[in-house]
Amino acid sequence: MFFHKKELIEKAVNISDPNPRFAQLLLEQFGGATGELTAALQYWVQSFHTEDPGIRDMLQDIATEEFSHLEMIGKLIEVHTKNVDQTEAFTSTLFAVRGMGPHFLDSQGSAWTANYINEGGDVVRDLRANIAAEAGARQTYEALIKLAPDQGTKETLVHLLTREISHTNMFMKALDSMGKLTDPFFGNIKPDNTVDIYYNLSSNGQDHRGPWNSDKDFRYIADPLKEMENKQ
Repeated sequence: MFFHKKELIEKAVNISDPNPRFAQLLLEQFGGATGELTAALQYWVQSFHTEDPGIRDMLQDIATEEFSHLEMIGKLIEVHTKNVDQTEAFTSTLFAVRGMGPHFLDSQGSAWTANYINEGGDVVRDLRANIAAEAGARQTYEALIKLAPDQGTKETLVHLLTREISHTNMFMKALDSMGKLTDPFFGNIKPDNTVDIYYNLSSNGQDHRGPWNSDKDFRYIADPLKEMENKQ
């Protein structure tokens, strides 16, 4: 059961200079691939195939918060397009045809689609997908903050970016609680004996080594072609 409290989760949106062109950019976080609707629905659906009651509760809590973020973005878009429908800035945007306020479109006018939702029925896989989703949202918010036309809008977006970081930390802690934060294996099928092989496939120039191909964790194949010839 849901109840809508007629009050934003964070301080009221306070905009001093409405800007419909910026409102069109904000649509990216309303009806775009990295937007709040995508996150809310993704985490909510994932919760139904999560057996751990604590992680299920976390996913539903975060999903509900993401719905509140969708409301905040919608309010920002509404205020940035309100009472400016006769301006040149308004008529040069998507709102000239669709009307003021938020719509389930991204900043380029493409309609929201469920294809944006990334869920796969395994809690480890889903939590890792969620970390990537939060990274995408943070990147979008950073771009919007740099372009924000007034301080009130910027403060609201900084708060939303901050919560994306909080959610990332929660998903990482959930993975860590299962011992899966750094373990790449999940599922029931045992991998074959190539699981620890690193093939050096960029041999023109200096070969770069790091923890991703260290001798400690991987069998480093410096010349895969030569290795294949030796096996023939």
